[in-house]
Amino acid sequence: MTLSCVVTETAPDPSHAVIWLHGLGADGHDFEPIVPELVAPDWPALRFVFPHAPMRPVTINNGMTMRAWYDIRALSLDERADAAGIEESVAQVHELIAAQNQAGIDSARILLAGFSQGGVVALHAGLRHRQALAGIVGLSCYLPLAENLAQARSPDQADTPLLLMHGSQDPVVAPALGDHARRTLEQWGYRPQWHSYPMQHQICMPQIAELRRWFGQRLAPAAED
Repeated sequence: MTLSCVVTETAPDPSHAVIWLHGLGADGHDFEPIVPELVAPDWPALRFVFPHAPMRPVTINNGMTMRAWYDIRALSLDERADAAGIEESVAQVHELIAAQNQAGIDSARILLAGFSQGGVVALHAGLRHRQALAGIVGLSCYLPLAENLAQARSPDQADTPLLLMHGSQDPVVAPALGDHARRTLEQWGYRPQWHSYPMQHQICMPQIAELRRWFGQRLAPAAED
């Protein structure tokens, strides 16, 4: 199933893309409002792609149907995510990347980001993609099914910049789970940047400022090609 998306461009003929995945129960409009705060005027033209997750029942929410990248079965890390749902979402994200490739934007000019569940899928999809990306961002997320990802991750992403951000007061995804993701990635040889903020399960302005700086670093070398 091809995902429907909210798409916004900062200027005509974008040369770079940002694919941004929302969290559980939200939709593609969730992070659309931060684009003006995130983008610097001297950046190359960007296409922001905010996909809508499929509607599916979520076990932990009494089986209620909502937008979700995968089912959450329990709070514990080893039971939190269903493998089939993550596999389906990874394939859909790879399809979105391929669509940008077909539109003339190389993978090396694509940033993949996600919040909470979206961050989980961004890590799984990004690290498994067979062409190096400009960067992968996980916001307030964790790393379930790490053994599966360890086996399937692509050597093409060995040097891809990774950014992890988390709230130190997060009651939804405990900070320890975010730190577990960071430590696991480091054990695999990645060098993720890690930032913690005195916030809950949300986004704050200092975080947006850091995202702007980090995105700018990823865009500047490609902009000079």
